[in-house]
Amino acid sequence: MSTPSRVLATVDSGTATAAVSLIGRAGGRHRLLGSTAGPVGTPVEALLERVRRRVAGADPDLAQALGIGLPGSAADVPRLASRTAPPPQLAAIAVTERALRPLAAVAETAGWQVRALVVQGADILKLATSLADGRVDAILAGASEPPAADERHLVAELGNLVAAATERRPDLVTVLAGGLATPGGRTESLFREGRPGATVLAPSPTDADGEPLRAILDGLRGGGDDGRRALAVAAGSLATVLRRRIEVVEIGLAGGSRTLASWRPGDRASVRTGSVARAALLPRSFTDEILDEIIRWLPIPLDRLRTRDRLREMAACPWGDAAGDGAVLRLAAARAAAARLLARTPAMDGLPAADIVIASGGAWQAAPAPATALALADVVRRPGARALGLDHARALAPLGTLEDEDARLRLMADLFDDLLVPLGTVVQVAGLRPPRSVGTLVVRGSGDPMEVELQPGGIDLIDVPPGERATAEFRFRDPVDVGTRTKRVDLGVTGGLGGLIVDLRDIPMRLPDRLEPRRELLAGWQAPTWPGLGQ
Repeated sequence: MSTPSRVLATVDSGTATAAVSLIGRAGGRHRLLGSTAGPVGTPVEALLERVRRRVAGADPDLAQALGIGLPGSAADVPRLASRTAPPPQLAAIAVTERALRPLAAVAETAGWQVRALVVQGADILKLATSLADGRVDAILAGASEPPAADERHLVAELGNLVAAATERRPDLVTVLAGGLATPGGRTESLFREGRPGATVLAPSPTDADGEPLRAILDGLRGGGDDGRRALAVAAGSLATVLRRRIEVVEIGLAGGSRTLASWRPGDRASVRTGSVARAALLPRSFTDEILDEIIRWLPIPLDRLRTRDRLREMAACPWGDAAGDGAVLRLAAARAAAARLLARTPAMDGLPAADIVIASGGAWQAAPAPATALALADVVRRPGARALGLDHARALAPLGTLEDEDARLRLMADLFDDLLVPLGTVVQVAGLRPPRSVGTLVVRGSGDPMEVELQPGGIDLIDVPPGERATAEFRFRDPVDVGTRTKRVDLGVTGGLGGLIVDLRDIPMRLPDRLEPRRELLAGWQAPTWPGLGQ
């Protein structure tokens, strides 16, 4: 679709669930009419009909005017669709471990499951078997630029291995990076006339933080409707519409992505994105390390064996067990996945902090909105103030597939209030000196001013309703870091379902090593955001 019509549908198909929305033009602008989700495999027409019935029941005249008043009428409306598939597998191979590390690191942030292989000291037959494995979809071969002394004598062997694999597997795509993509690093066997398969020449993984190579690898993964690429496009459009820096933290069952988009006057938004397979809610290789990461965030007494069983049940039926303790476990897994995502995209930490952080993906949908706000604050930890939002209808990625950029910007300008559930604002402070009181906060909004004594090591949740703007006046006894080093600062904050979160915990987060004290601490922080937690 190149331009939006009067009524349209968005469809976001993931690996566990599919989410659909209906958007219609009413009152001179496009509005989100309704949304729903169901297990993947549920016919999209059935989900659209569910939303249509709700719209027709709530406002029959509007439904009639938009042409969706009759049963089945929503099935024919134009659609914007995105699809997120399980990550494909890429074999990254280099002569030495030193040359392999940057290759694998870049590939891991381009959404691939990476199989890392080293030629030096390896069994050549085993390497050839691994490269020709039917589960491998692409090969990334690279060398230092120019090849280092310890690589040169085996570069030809590396070329022979890749050439042999592509002869056995004509469907393989081969990416040659760094020294292998330059004339001095090419091998005749790899580039001879008539070699089957496609070859892509790519820059070194050390060029520009690996972004040029990452963009190539990302473009080779998925189809034209890839949900994570579309989500990055939508984040750029949203940053342009709001004139703000946007960070999107997306967690799905089979992978996750992190996108930073910055508005630039008179130009397109600058977008930096990374997709990480290991940032899945439940990674394909579910190790004890992953289990420990999830247990680390659990505020309820669930033993290790039962936790593992519940997670296996979630993997088998990801749309089930989404209430009570199941929702608590799901949010703990989402926290752990988001922490892995941020740990594997460290280059983004050096960019300017976002003004708005958005949670996207099915992993965030089961918990109460205030608990989701706190979960974001737990893992996205940078001094300063930022608004928090939730892509509740999962409509951002489908909107990113709209080809006409101007039309996409106009549509996003109409819809941004509907697309995001406002979770509130978080203010995070670094450089505090415990254990004494460090200052005071006065929040001035539409009601009476609220004064709070600031105690390091904890959080304060202050009720600032959605749609309300307030001023938070911080007065510290000593200079602290609130995005800038100061003793006094007045911050404009916006309300949300989570209100204002004043976060005076450590940056980075430090939790007790012992299980019981850690659970008690987590439960104390989360209890105000989650009624009945652990009951």
